[in-house]
Amino acid sequence: MPNLFDYLSWRGDLPLSAAPFNDVDSLILCALCYVRLDGLVPAPGEPGNVTVARAAERLFAARTEPLPDAGTRDFDQHNLLLLDALSRTPRFMDLPLSGYVSRHDTAAEEQFAALAVDLGGGEGYLAFRGTDSSLVGWKEDFNMAFLPFIPSQRSAAEYLAQVGKDFRRLRLGGHSKGGNLAVYAATRCGRAMQRRLLAVYNNDGPGFHTDVLSCPEYLSVRNRVHTFVPQSSVVGMLLDHEESYTVVHSTQTGLLQHDPYSWQVLGPGFVCLDTVTGGSKFFSLTMKRWVAAMEPTVRETFVDALFDVLGATSAGTLEELSERWWESAGAVLAALKDLDDETRRALTETFGLLVDAVRQTMPELLPKSPPLPRLGKRP
Repeated sequence: MPNLFDYLSWRGDLPLSAAPFNDVDSLILCALCYVRLDGLVPAPGEPGNVTVARAAERLFAARTEPLPDAGTRDFDQHNLLLLDALSRTPRFMDLPLSGYVSRHDTAAEEQFAALAVDLGGGEGYLAFRGTDSSLVGWKEDFNMAFLPFIPSQRSAAEYLAQVGKDFRRLRLGGHSKGGNLAVYAATRCGRAMQRRLLAVYNNDGPGFHTDVLSCPEYLSVRNRVHTFVPQSSVVGMLLDHEESYTVVHSTQTGLLQHDPYSWQVLGPGFVCLDTVTGGSKFFSLTMKRWVAAMEPTVRETFVDALFDVLGATSAGTLEELSERWWESAGAVLAALKDLDDETRRALTETFGLLVDAVRQTMPELLPKSPPLPRLGKRP
């Protein structure tokens, strides 16, 4: 079935002036934001811009290894293939890029990246990167369970205030955590900036705490938020969503459906389904109950302890954990033994609450069995 690359083959020869910007274009720009463009695209506040084609030329000229095979399953490799394809299509190749920022701050527990794309006619698209493979990025995501806001959300709002002023009309978007950042920035940018917003795209990004969804700033942009999730969404079902969402068909299964390259395209839009799967609903309700059952201090202790244990491996990314899994497992076990009694109790309590949440959710979502027929007396 057609995916983003097929879309480029079909629609790539049509500039935005000939075929209006659409939801698939948005997802493509969100995926482009994952490409490491450090030193290739001007940072916020720096003058000038670089076209997509020129950024690709510079990036690939500095590489010593060839482009990956089209059959790769690696997400980062897919992103490189996407940049190469974009650099060859009239629809995207001449779009100016600017305002690129990417940082990892271990002390602040922040992973943040964003990119501005000039769509022409005074219209801009600000794309926010989702979580990468760094442990600090995943730690920041887990911090959403107990913090009113995370550092990258504040950075996204500041980014919109700084870079958004360069455009008369704006679209914001992101994939995964990037979608959450786009929505958060839209709620914190002030009424003047909100009037410039045409749309906000949240592609399988987590939701928010209910206090964010009920605030007037969110309500004023709610109708411009477009949320997309695959049929077995996991990440996009985390926390709360007040807005409606569109279910997109993915060719992958389970958590792998989070990969935007598995989302199916039909013309200028996605292949859509009526609803998410029962497994997605089960996960969403279970996680909401689990988090609600924990006091904020317990959530914080659990998250800090989990990543302290992972940090004992000296790995900085998920890949490093996987590549040295035997060494990592030994370091994890040693770190667990060193936990103090209070932290160990918090971990035990937390996993117990998870079991309780699963027990509560199963009867509600499992299909109801028809009543057994009443048996008569034996003759």
